[in-house]
Amino acid sequence: MIATADIGNAIADLLQQQWSGTRIVELEAAERVSPAAIAAAFSRALGKPVRAEAVPREQWEAIFREQGMHNPLPRMQMIDGFNQGWIDFADKGANACKGSVSIEAAIAALVEGNTSA
Repeated sequence: MIATADIGNAIADLLQQQWSGTRIVELEAAERVSPAAIAAAFSRALGKPVRAEAVPREQWEAIFREQGMHNPLPRMQMIDGFNQGWIDFADKGANACKGSVSIEAAIAALVEGNTSA
């Protein structure tokens, strides 16, 4: 997870660099966050209790289809990959370009309607 402002800043920096060929740049927030941390940030930004609640996997397909997804299997496989740890940065993010916007700041900006964070 990374804030849109961090993505924009990284792109601006990369466009000013000199290189050739194919280049893959991994972007990651300053720190990894859990669903509980995201809920806590929303709680603080909204000034009311918010909690994260895991949805059982057997309910995913029905929920995604209710949301209009015609083929939810790839999304389910992607979520499985993140949850099981087999989708990750090549080196667990050690060489990823790190952002600087905290989850607190990103969520606060989202709640305030400010997309600059």
